[in-house]
Amino acid sequence: MEILAPDLGVDSAEVSEIMVSVGDVITEDDNIVLLESDKASVEVPASAAGKVTKILVNVGDQVSEGSALIEISANAGAEQEASTENAETKTNADTQAESAEQSQESDAPVETEQQPTAPAEASAQTYGLPDIGVDEAQVAEVMVNVGDEVEAEQSILLIESDKASVEVPAPATGKVEKILVQAGDTVTNGQDFIVIVGSSGSASTAPAPEQTPVEKPAAKAEPESSKPAPTKAAPTSASQASAPIQKLTEAQVNEKLTEVYAGPAVRKLARQLGVDITQVSGSAVNQRIIKEDVFAYVKAQMSNSASAQPVASAGNVTGYSGLPNLPDMSKTDIWGEIETQDLSRLQKVSIPQLNYNTYLPQVTQFDLSDITETEKLRGELKGDFKKQGIGLTILAFIVKATAYALMQHPKFNSHLSDDNTQLIVRKTVNMGIAVATDDGLIVPVIKDAQSKGIKQIAIEIGELAAKARDKKLGAKDLQGASFTISSQGNLGGTYFTPLVNWPQVGILGISEATMQPRWNADKQSFEPRLMLPLSLSYDHRVINGADAAVFTRYLATLLADPRRILL
Repeated sequence: MEILAPDLGVDSAEVSEIMVSVGDVITEDDNIVLLESDKASVEVPASAAGKVTKILVNVGDQVSEGSALIEISANAGAEQEASTENAETKTNADTQAESAEQSQESDAPVETEQQPTAPAEASAQTYGLPDIGVDEAQVAEVMVNVGDEVEAEQSILLIESDKASVEVPAPATGKVEKILVQAGDTVTNGQDFIVIVGSSGSASTAPAPEQTPVEKPAAKAEPESSKPAPTKAAPTSASQASAPIQKLTEAQVNEKLTEVYAGPAVRKLARQLGVDITQVSGSAVNQRIIKEDVFAYVKAQMSNSASAQPVASAGNVTGYSGLPNLPDMSKTDIWGEIETQDLSRLQKVSIPQLNYNTYLPQVTQFDLSDITETEKLRGELKGDFKKQGIGLTILAFIVKATAYALMQHPKFNSHLSDDNTQLIVRKTVNMGIAVATDDGLIVPVIKDAQSKGIKQIAIEIGELAAKARDKKLGAKDLQGASFTISSQGNLGGTYFTPLVNWPQVGILGISEATMQPRWNADKQSFEPRLMLPLSLSYDHRVINGADAAVFTRYLATLLADPRRILL
């Protein structure tokens, strides 16, 4: 039976480590593989007990929910007892009988070798892309050429979206006749992408699966040698079918472990920075290359450059090599006593993402919203909400108003293309909500916020905040945001400048609302009003200052009177 990958919480993940070997006897819930995405690492447990008979994935493979990971024999114990008894009672006659059977089997392929003419008649087959988990993605790399022989499940295409990088496997074994896409193309589910002619060697390699159970090749070497001609023909075809595949697999694994043992997100970062990833040394388990290794490589290259001044200038642009190393603080008479404290895992993961902000020409627009009437409405509703177990905070109103404003000003709900020539506009608002935890800041996402009412938004805010504090957020809870709100609530302060979370182009900062005197022209007097500070940071490559001022004022107006959303 096969052990399949469970729901991983992401469209696909990379096999980082295989934790079992063929022949191992495992029990249910034993960890069998370690999978990694750019969000998390997950150890996959076995869903049944048995003996591992085959490993169906390699380190570096991309797998998704339902992918076969290993094969096991469920009655491993019985098989072991039976094999022991057979070993003890097996006679020379039995061995000779087996040899005779094998020689007959080895003769069989000689007859089938006269059949390769059948596959030659097979017409070329055009294949469409599998479900890639998003509406469309971009071809990042074509891994094969016309004329190449490919094996089924061999990675032949790398496609990327704003969610993930996915390696598309070959749908069949054969020869590549035509490649229908190229790097840079935007592709969709089901789109034709390759033409493959069935391998002409498929008939001769067909016996290989029957002969592949090479459990005891050494013991059967002598009986096979008694028939030089037929046995030579059969094993050669079998070795051509199995040995090269084995070698290629080992070579791929060795390559992953040394020069290019890195996940899709790291490869993409290396391409963005112009780094030859084969020159980067990995610091994670099994020399795996992580994002920090790429940044360290860039820093080292910049530091070792002959032209110190230009490098420092370039380093300041990237934000990675502009800072010198810390001074030696071991001299207590100068620096005093010190101690080192490890950053939390969440902080370590966040640092590379935050460093992206150094690429952005960011500007922050400030404004105030009079939420006096909105706060009165919230006060009237919160009692009924509380009876239903729902906490109604001002944040629910802010999310609703912001989602509505983004639909009216779609430029703020977009992404800038890699070549800086197009705006990728999101048709729905997936609102990221920054939540402070003991380990650091985390940003769960409310999907389709523009189509939800304040009650549903309040429910989801409470659920996501609780999951964040209890460290129970799944990968899907953290993906897909098109815009972010960072609220400091009642922590204090007047304004702040939140950092745009690339690839988004805007983020809204909310500070503590305070009572302030505001002039009432009708009454010719000052009145106390509850004023909410707004801080809108934006990517100036996409949004200009006038647009930011208009958007922020429009949002302030909606928050002052949410009834406008109904118009």
